[in-house]
Amino acid sequence: MISIKTDKEIEVLREGGLILGGILNDVARKVKPGVTTLELETLACLLIKAANGRPSFKGYKPSRGSKPFPTALCTSINYEVVHAPAIPSRILKSGDIVGIDIGMEYKGLYTDTAVTVGVGVITNEAKKLLKVTNNSLHKSIEVIKPGAKLSDVSKAIQEHTEMNGYSVVRDFVGHGVGYAVHEDPQVPNFVNKQTRRDDIILKKGMVLAIEPMITAGSFEVDVLKDGFSVVTKDKSLAAQFEHTVAVVDGGVVIITAR
Repeated sequence: MISIKTDKEIEVLREGGLILGGILNDVARKVKPGVTTLELETLACLLIKAANGRPSFKGYKPSRGSKPFPTALCTSINYEVVHAPAIPSRILKSGDIVGIDIGMEYKGLYTDTAVTVGVGVITNEAKKLLKVTNNSLHKSIEVIKPGAKLSDVSKAIQEHTEMNGYSVVRDFVGHGVGYAVHEDPQVPNFVNKQTRRDDIILKKGMVLAIEPMITAGSFEVDVLKDGFSVVTKDKSLAAQFEHTVAVVDGGVVIITAR
């Protein structure tokens, strides 16, 4: 069931989202050659605690009996798409790209945001992948308003991605957020027969985590033996950008934008 948040709840989400966006910026600024994913994790945990929040990914279990996620951050490097834990710790090297995904519970409500950044000097191809992925996120947000279709959001991501020669991951998608880490509806980054069949009309009070996951090669992915890390099958580079947004009268508010 899709939940509708009140104006008051959206105010609290915006408060928490601004804090989380600032924390993500601080963590991303720490990225440089020689820094470890554990250092990023430690900083994120300290900043979330200082904000009176709780890291919503750490200990998260998507279903009963599943293994709890071990860290506050997902730190996905190069051909890792999403969900790579920050431990065991890994050293970032010049030329790497690293996706940093972070969620926080604040005053009982949840927000979620992500960015992919370069480590030291990266290739022009990697720079283009990051730019296209980020642009696809913002192009999708531009179409969000009451009365728009969810497929409009998905289409904006897919069209911008594919016109630039990249692929959209199919197996993992965005989602509702607010009362829980993951809520209905699913927010695909592509359009097909199923997404058209299951399409919904956006309404005021819906809160969504929009998160394009884009690869430089095939859209096919695998999950590593750790049970968490999602990687491209062809080992092509991957990038992820994400914002939590709220549908409001006349349009959209980017909850996690600084």
